[in-house]
Amino acid sequence: MFGKEKTEGEYDLIKRLVQIGVALSAEKNLNRLLEIIVDEARKFSNADGGTLYIVSDDESMLHFAIVQNDSLHVRMGGSGGSITWPPVKLINSDGSPNYANVSAYAALSGTVVNIADVYNAEGFNFGGTRKFDAETGYRSKSMLVIPMRNHENDIIGVLQLLNARDDLTGEVITFSAEKQEITESLASQAAVAISKNRLIHDLENLLESFIKIIAATIDEKSPYTGGHVRRVADLTMMIAGKINEAKEGPYKDIHFTEDQLNELRFAAWLHDVGKITTPEHIIDKATKLETVYDRINNVKTRVEIMKRDHLIDLLKREANQRQIRAMEKLTPENDEFLRELEEDIEFLVRANVGDECMTDEKIERLKGIASRKLVIDGQPHFLLDEEDLRFLSIRRGTLTDRERDIINNHVVVTYKILSQLPFPRKIKSVSVYAAAHHEKIDGTGYPNGLTGDQLSLQGRILALADVFEALTAGDRPYKKGKTLSESIEIMKMMVKDKHIDTDLFALFMEERIYLDYVERELSAAQIDRERIIPFHREA
Repeated sequence: MFGKEKTEGEYDLIKRLVQIGVALSAEKNLNRLLEIIVDEARKFSNADGGTLYIVSDDESMLHFAIVQNDSLHVRMGGSGGSITWPPVKLINSDGSPNYANVSAYAALSGTVVNIADVYNAEGFNFGGTRKFDAETGYRSKSMLVIPMRNHENDIIGVLQLLNARDDLTGEVITFSAEKQEITESLASQAAVAISKNRLIHDLENLLESFIKIIAATIDEKSPYTGGHVRRVADLTMMIAGKINEAKEGPYKDIHFTEDQLNELRFAAWLHDVGKITTPEHIIDKATKLETVYDRINNVKTRVEIMKRDHLIDLLKREANQRQIRAMEKLTPENDEFLRELEEDIEFLVRANVGDECMTDEKIERLKGIASRKLVIDGQPHFLLDEEDLRFLSIRRGTLTDRERDIINNHVVVTYKILSQLPFPRKIKSVSVYAAAHHEKIDGTGYPNGLTGDQLSLQGRILALADVFEALTAGDRPYKKGKTLSESIEIMKMMVKDKHIDTDLFALFMEERIYLDYVERELSAAQIDRERIIPFHREA
């Protein structure tokens, strides 16, 4: 009968250890995990108090992580708040190991220490314990100190239990060999769980840091867009946060989980990763004639050659001293040809800027200027070659259709790169969201021409954030950052044209999501709140 009861007890014990192991493995919050470890260790051993120490990264100290004591009603660390006690040094000031402190000894030697009465123990300094008892009226007696080894046999912490109590009388007793063995088993499971938890946390931090470094690297390809990705990511998460706070309206039943927020944040940070293949001179193209350098300077040089040839021709026809002196005083004001050339080059310089709208009339004038001829090395040349004429004829902006296709292709490359990465299942849609930031509700966006029904909410959020950042950004070489009111009016037109989501823009305006952003990111001259006209949905 006794043997059967013992077997059943052992079975229950093993079952309990397995349950605890499962619970430890499932717990994602490190602080909560540490609390569970001390709670369960104290239950198994019926200990009045328990302390969990974690070895510092440089392995020089033991930091207090959890402190519990039933008699003193103490719960510190984890959900019990921070612990301000100084850490236990593993190394003395002279460089010798600190074997005098029992927890340090266990960590350094890897040896379990079981003490019947700390007041009678030899080899350890319990001065701090005696002082604590004197201040609190407590009586520390039995102690069990267990080093915690992970799966690589490294000691990552120390579990220290205080004052084992008799199950029936509550009297303080020594930690039995059986309870020591059980607690060691629990400590071993706990160490593996802590290592796994920290490893996952470290890998998540590594992934996020790597993503931000990649994004920063892409931004740094251009000296003009160093903050673009960060700003889009910040704005994206501000919008998502407001959706989570919504208590009414179209988003009242929508709530992004922590994993979904991480997924969206990663997508925002990586939305322009495809630009790694886009040539810098296209990303930074400030003028129409700019390639590796601005070719307007070539045109200016040709004009100077035409001026020189004009003067030389006049000198050849009137080669006398009086005419030579007259030539020295020749200026565009008193020479029609030079005046026309000056007007032409001024027109070309204006046409070279992306803000200049090239009408049919301006393009006809451009063709007339292009037909002017000059002689270089005895060979006739037009003032503008075919490529110059084609580039300067761009009606808006600085990009040709081919260059725009190259720019647009960065979204395809973004998806191609990200879709090949083995993202964890909980953030598997990073590539889809990142590649949707140039799609439009009416299906005229790129690269896939998705319509409203096909666009995820996350993709719409990212698209809106990208538009607002682009409109207000003051670091683009081809345009000035628009004011807040100008940007909002443009976005209203985009809503009307079904380019961005109506509900999302309404939330953006009603919750004034833009306010904190513009205070942080825009110049004072751009922030004109007083000129903002409220947004009203169309009936």
